[in-house]
Amino acid sequence: MSGNDWLQIIVYLVVLLLLVKPMGAYMAMVFAEQPNGVTRFGARFERLIYRVAGVEPGEDMSWKKYALAMLLFNVVGMLAVYVLQRVQQWLPLNPEHFAAITPDSAMNTAVSFASNTNWQGYGGESTMSYLTQAVGLAVQNFLSAATGIAVLIAVIRGFARRGAKAIGNFWVDLTRTTLYILLPLSFLITLLLVSQGVVQNVRPYEHATTVQATAYDEPTKDADGNPVLDAAGKPVTHPATTQEQVLPMGPAASQIAIKMLGTNGGGFFNANSAHPYENPTPFSNFIEMLAIFLIPGGLCYMFGKMVGDRRQGWAILATMLVIFIPLTIGLVAAEQAGNPALHGLAIDAHASALQSGGNMEGKETRFGIASSGLFAAITTAASCGAVNAMHDSLTPLGGLVPMWLMQLGEVIFGGVGSGLYGMLAFAVVAVFIAGLMVGRTPEYLGKKIEAHEMKMASLAVLLPCALVVICTAIAVMTPAGIAGVANPGIHGFSEILYAVSSASNNNGSAFGGLSANTPFWNVLLAVCMYFARYPLAIAMLAMAGSLAAKRHVPESAGTLPTHTPLFVVLLTSVVIVVGALTFLPALALGPIAEYLMSATGH
Repeated sequence: MSGNDWLQIIVYLVVLLLLVKPMGAYMAMVFAEQPNGVTRFGARFERLIYRVAGVEPGEDMSWKKYALAMLLFNVVGMLAVYVLQRVQQWLPLNPEHFAAITPDSAMNTAVSFASNTNWQGYGGESTMSYLTQAVGLAVQNFLSAATGIAVLIAVIRGFARRGAKAIGNFWVDLTRTTLYILLPLSFLITLLLVSQGVVQNVRPYEHATTVQATAYDEPTKDADGNPVLDAAGKPVTHPATTQEQVLPMGPAASQIAIKMLGTNGGGFFNANSAHPYENPTPFSNFIEMLAIFLIPGGLCYMFGKMVGDRRQGWAILATMLVIFIPLTIGLVAAEQAGNPALHGLAIDAHASALQSGGNMEGKETRFGIASSGLFAAITTAASCGAVNAMHDSLTPLGGLVPMWLMQLGEVIFGGVGSGLYGMLAFAVVAVFIAGLMVGRTPEYLGKKIEAHEMKMASLAVLLPCALVVICTAIAVMTPAGIAGVANPGIHGFSEILYAVSSASNNNGSAFGGLSANTPFWNVLLAVCMYFARYPLAIAMLAMAGSLAAKRHVPESAGTLPTHTPLFVVLLTSVVIVVGALTFLPALALGPIAEYLMSATGH
């Protein structure tokens, strides 16, 4: 790795850690309903929302009622996005006259955005109208992120309350998250992105004439404007030439801001954050990376403050960093070392004043290897899914890192809310294992961990793993599953494994190379996204309801301290062992085998 690589990683981590405490302290004030400048300004809007929606903000919900409200609200959101896509051709703000989205693609997209996964089987600038992007997808970016944080707040109340029958009000948590956290931050980041050149308008696409004619393969479309696929599920194309370049426009900056803050990831344009209109400068790239970890990092501090022991939050954050930092360095180092299959060709892969060295395939020259590698690690650690480089073009070991970060359960920072409550499920498993070692009933934050909590935590930990393994097996054994693979063999298996891992862990990033906009893949991945989000959230709410009803157990000589380096090591080991034992065989068939073959010149 070059000095520039190290400098970029260190600067990012330092800035992030400086923001964790103020961000977490502010969010703790919001949910403790302590007045501040933002909440005073928004109080009348908050009361108006409750009055219009018929919400009684003083109602304290049981976990079942909280879960039912969460589930119904998200199902209604899915239906709204589905209908909007199916009728967009008749609605305004569609200057390019895009046709209706096919039923299976619309279903996949609706589940994807409502579940905070934001997996995309479509190209944004060639498929979605401005109205669908702004009213359907961007709104879900806010609401799905707010849902994740609301569930986390309920789980934290479960640990903090004693002898209580309720865990809060879903509608209040949802409203306050959207109004006081997501909206102000999105507005600020939108302004920063616009200042860097990110587009924000509703003008028709611009048409420019190029100096030289360009030959290309144009996708063939049917009478409804949808791509025609052959028997193998691949797009049918025909040769064409053009001297016209179409420059897409749209309200991109506002959607990109919440896509990063909410760890959503769905790009306004198909190339996502590699597109110059979404991410034009190194500064915009830094802002987008910072926005991804800002709320998940702050939530750790907020967690410690809400349970009355800030050390608990720092211990969780330390666990995340202990896993994240080495994997990030490994990814950047693998990319900086270059493709091992090319070493025998006497190619200069070392960084110098004239070239970056390493593996620049699939990367933007605006960002280089360090920013691309750091972005890839952040977006897969945080369940974001935005990309600024083609992950399919990473070296075998470089590609293994983002894949494994997702397979660990998206608990290394993870999605806003969902990442931390997933890590708390691992913490419950860790204290249970420690309890077995010393022969005591395990405790966490003063609550006894018994059979019910262990069942719910095990369900939350194992469900995404089961989805990845089972659905990958279905895909590789089905003709429709392997039809869309661009690279047969080991790399093709990695493309399938990555896609299923991404959908089953609410990430949404794409490895690339897999043509996934087919009925088979749209249905399979929608099933993964739905069951990776809602059963897991309901299990955590059930655990919260049980914990809230329990009384506090005073610390004793046999209590395992959960704020110490020893617990950080224990929790880190549990997270890694679960990931390693579950996915090592699959990774051995994919990126590890590819590395061994490329290292020997194959």
